[in-house]
Amino acid sequence: MARLFGTDGVRGVANADLTPELAFRVGRAGAWALSREIDAHRPFVVARDTRLSGSMLEAAVVAGIASSGRDALSVGIAPTPAVPVIVRSIGAAGGVMISASHNPIEYNGIKFFGADGYKLDDAREREIEALIDADALPRPTHDRVGIAKPAHDLVEHYFSALLEVAGDLSGLTVVVDAAYGAAFEIGPRAFARAGAQVVALHAEDDGSRINVACGSTDTTALSARVRELAAADPQAHVVGVAFDGDADRVMFVAEDGTALTGDHVMYALAREKQRSGTLVGDTLVATVMSNVGLERALRSAGIALIRAAVGDRYVLEAMRAGGFSLGGEQSGHIIDFARNTTGDGPMTALAVLSLLARERATLRALTEPVRVYPQILLNVAGVTPQVLTDPAVLGAIAAAEAELGDRGRVLVRASGTEPLVRVMVEGDQAELIDRLARGIAEAVGAGAPSVRVL
Repeated sequence: MARLFGTDGVRGVANADLTPELAFRVGRAGAWALSREIDAHRPFVVARDTRLSGSMLEAAVVAGIASSGRDALSVGIAPTPAVPVIVRSIGAAGGVMISASHNPIEYNGIKFFGADGYKLDDAREREIEALIDADALPRPTHDRVGIAKPAHDLVEHYFSALLEVAGDLSGLTVVVDAAYGAAFEIGPRAFARAGAQVVALHAEDDGSRINVACGSTDTTALSARVRELAAADPQAHVVGVAFDGDADRVMFVAEDGTALTGDHVMYALAREKQRSGTLVGDTLVATVMSNVGLERALRSAGIALIRAAVGDRYVLEAMRAGGFSLGGEQSGHIIDFARNTTGDGPMTALAVLSLLARERATLRALTEPVRVYPQILLNVAGVTPQVLTDPAVLGAIAAAEAELGDRGRVLVRASGTEPLVRVMVEGDQAELIDRLARGIAEAVGAGAPSVRVL
């Protein structure tokens, strides 16, 4: 069969590409592949975000797991990073998260975690793909059929882990944009328990609005709210935090309403770990999308930067291969092995704001050394990845690289989670990189009548 797993699990338009029938087979094959050599009494943990299609796909995945002879514990709506924490806490056979993360509401996805709390590598995903249509998988009967059970209280394992990271935030006002997603309840609750004054934004169980003009992919409303509160009380220390649909990402808004990126966050955390002697190899792992300003700020601080391919799984692979402790993406995925095995928005937010409180500093001060160089990112929809082999496209890329020289970078790639080709150009002259990016985007979209540059 064609490759089913992308850069972050199985993903597609719910009930069209990702059907309940497919979800059943994925759940069944995944449970069998992950648990063949594990005690039969160890269950699988299943969680979802707020998407309207989530309960439909959850039922199918759970049925697939149970048909393989494994029990499934449904924890309900919970952030993606809660799943590995729960898996490790109760000794589960593995975990499943039903979410399409930052993608639009019509999408959904299925991603697995092993018993060790890590996402699956390519080899294990290919093994599951090979089993999806296999007729030879056993179908236990009688008392060997798996049982599905609700277990919403298990999310408290994750809440407890969050509180272990949190310092005293009593001097902060935190505006929390939950993106109508998986952290709508646990995000504001964690900040409040840590002592912050919490202003909740888009913090409702409303899957019809997940990621729509809110959250980490659109911080406009969050920035406006931070400015409003700061103006109303100039003595208050107001900051903003924005999660995506499944809360494995987090973005911050500084005290003046300026939106920061994952690059700023990684710099602040890397410097903290460097000072405490816990930044393994004095090295940070990021992706090719991270701004050159991060690289230069790290270099000045004596910290090396290793760049991986786009996708938190590739950051994770590079971290594990090199034994490094901290990595992440410009988009807000931050992986800190001292705290979790995957990108963790709430955990990262609590860690950064606790650092802020301890240092009696501001977000702007902690991240000031990171000078963001102009970067243009265009998403070209309506084309397939094969367009990247077109001579005209390759020529446009080569011409842009030649014109930039050593003053910038060009990166053109197919999205691993959406039907898009992404064009990124970075340099020290905004007008130049805008022109070059649009020229490449036009070449990518040539001949595709439905193309849209987003």
